[in-house]
Amino acid sequence: MICTWYARNAARAAAIILIALSVCGFGGVESLFAPKAALWENWTAHESGSAKSVDHSGWDRFLATHVTSHQDGVNRISYGSVDATGNKNLDEYIARLTSVSVQSLSRPEQLAYWINLYNALTVKVVLSHYPVASIRDIDISPGLFSDGPWDKKLVSVGGEPVNLNDIEHRILRPIWRDPRIHYALNCASIGCPNLQKKAFTAANAERMLEDAARAYINDPRGVRVEDDSLVVSSIYAWFTDDFGGGVAGVLAHLRKYADSELKSKLDTEGELEDAYDWTLNDASPN
Repeated sequence: MICTWYARNAARAAAIILIALSVCGFGGVESLFAPKAALWENWTAHESGSAKSVDHSGWDRFLATHVTSHQDGVNRISYGSVDATGNKNLDEYIARLTSVSVQSLSRPEQLAYWINLYNALTVKVVLSHYPVASIRDIDISPGLFSDGPWDKKLVSVGGEPVNLNDIEHRILRPIWRDPRIHYALNCASIGCPNLQKKAFTAANAERMLEDAARAYINDPRGVRVEDDSLVVSSIYAWFTDDFGGGVAGVLAHLRKYADSELKSKLDTEGELEDAYDWTLNDASPN
């Protein structure tokens, strides 16, 4: 009985995957499983006139010490050189963040808070499992077919257990509705937008988001031409709705930040292809 049920349902699943592969096009079948923005109502509360600020100096020091820019434009982290003191300092910074009353902050302070917490937790996850070739090898998410660490509850904020997907897809994306969020969050991979070398703050976030968008789009990881085909980061396929919806919306977003040479290539009609490099953004020697 069980074997018959499994065979029947496995066959259905295989058929669905084959259909998806044939029709989904840009982004491939993986785009079908990309998390959707789904608001977590609890985190919409804020105090617009609040003068409270969050101290991100600990994260600033970590970034200044361990993040380096390489000739290919990728910011890499020297995971292998983070010693016991560095790990302790990172743990203390994350602990301080989780003790903050987030709802008592202004929206700009909250934005910087969640971006920095996401990035610090991502680095901490990698450090806890290092060495690894890719963050996708850290299969600590619950579920038989888990992939990566994104669904593992890592910390509690205001008494609520929180994971990386919560921060990105249930808080940042639906509350701010700003496509530039994708350029601020780093998934510890070569193909991802750079982990910035300084912390986001309420004062610098707008400028850093603009700079990060422009830097990524004008880098081959964001957009490149290969054999007369336009290849863009899979980020634009996974989260197409955030970038205006459909290929036309993605192209309009890219043109907004493209330099003159790239913009001329974006004006050429044609289908998009997408690619992504999940290799760990590791600066340490192999």
